[in-house]
Amino acid sequence: MLGDVRLRGQTGVPAERRGSYPFIDFRLLNNTTHSGEIGTKKKVKRLLSFQRYFHASRLLRGIIPQAPLHLLDEDYLGQARHMLSKVGMWDFDIFLFDRLTNGNSLVTLLCHLFNTHGLIHHFKLDMVTLHRFLVMVQEDYHSQNPYHNAVHAADVTQAMHCYLKEPKLASFLTPLDIMLGLLAAAAHDVDHPGVNQPFLIKTNHHLANLYQNMSVLENHHWRSTIGMLRESRLLAHLPEEMTQDIEQQLGSLILATDINRQNEFLTRLKTHLHNKDLRLEEVHDRHFMLQIALKCADICNPCRIWEMSKQWSERVCEEFYRQGDLEQKFELEISPLCNQQKDSIPSIQIGFMTYIVEPLFREWARFTGHSALSESMLRHLSHNKAQWKSLLPKQHRSSSAEHTGPGTENQEQTGTEGDAP
Repeated sequence: MLGDVRLRGQTGVPAERRGSYPFIDFRLLNNTTHSGEIGTKKKVKRLLSFQRYFHASRLLRGIIPQAPLHLLDEDYLGQARHMLSKVGMWDFDIFLFDRLTNGNSLVTLLCHLFNTHGLIHHFKLDMVTLHRFLVMVQEDYHSQNPYHNAVHAADVTQAMHCYLKEPKLASFLTPLDIMLGLLAAAAHDVDHPGVNQPFLIKTNHHLANLYQNMSVLENHHWRSTIGMLRESRLLAHLPEEMTQDIEQQLGSLILATDINRQNEFLTRLKTHLHNKDLRLEEVHDRHFMLQIALKCADICNPCRIWEMSKQWSERVCEEFYRQGDLEQKFELEISPLCNQQKDSIPSIQIGFMTYIVEPLFREWARFTGHSALSESMLRHLSHNKAQWKSLLPKQHRSSSAEHTGPGTENQEQTGTEGDAP
């Protein structure tokens, strides 16, 4: 029935049923002040079942909403094609590309990259089925989210493509590694509700209960991706053992983006680089570096050119502030970084760069042998940090020189409490 949360496929890996996205009706939060729960289980089940049905009904009727590229003006198509010829450049403007493709940046980008890397031929993929799957992924991102939407997924995918081309890594990668990296990047935040894990936990959301408060969103992104892969039958022609391995590796990659595991991966990377014991001929070590590459791609916004980095910063903070406003409205404790009156965009970004981004990208630069791209990213990061410092409120500038801004204390908590900006 549509009210079920999961399907179990032949491979035994649980998959979220498409359309079971984590809908949140904030009217139900009125009950949290008194009961500590979001209404009755019956109310929630009825509401979620209806939302699942509404979201999935288009697919059940065979209607997949999309805006084919051939409907676009030829001038726009020409500009989009020209941009794709430079998709490996770090200054690729994903916001412009999304406009040129009429909001289909993720589908268009992935189709191009699958073709460029020879994945369609190597895995004998049906182009129509691939397009259908990618439309499903793109449609299951929430366009109303300022940050966690399909454009963010496209941006992460473009960054992942750049990282897969790094000489220290590229010569060792197999077609399977490349396909896994691109798919994980495209789907790593699919169906994101626009609020973080602590919010889902304290409002007793059904996903928090389902995943026992552990990597709640990342588990949902992974299981939703598996559900769409099976539903589209994109990989149905491959041996079952291979599809099971793909599903498990996708899970390992997507789960690595949980910011709570930042120190775990960073420490492991530092140890490998210190011991010089990475053997990229080995599947295990290649997979680990794909995890690191995806983590870098996921938080690379501060390493982009200022104009794009600033847009992403404003978007993620807007999403944080929306959550904070909801928490205040329903008399919940306001989460770190979500109080617009106390947490300024510059302070949030300075703390994020200092405690999360810089340590990871310094080690990535060591791994790449300080490649041209990694050095460029570090330069952008330094410049952007200086820009945000100059935008700090005057009363905080002196303290920021010593303490990196008033948001750093809260920022450190992102490692244990929620999504990173």
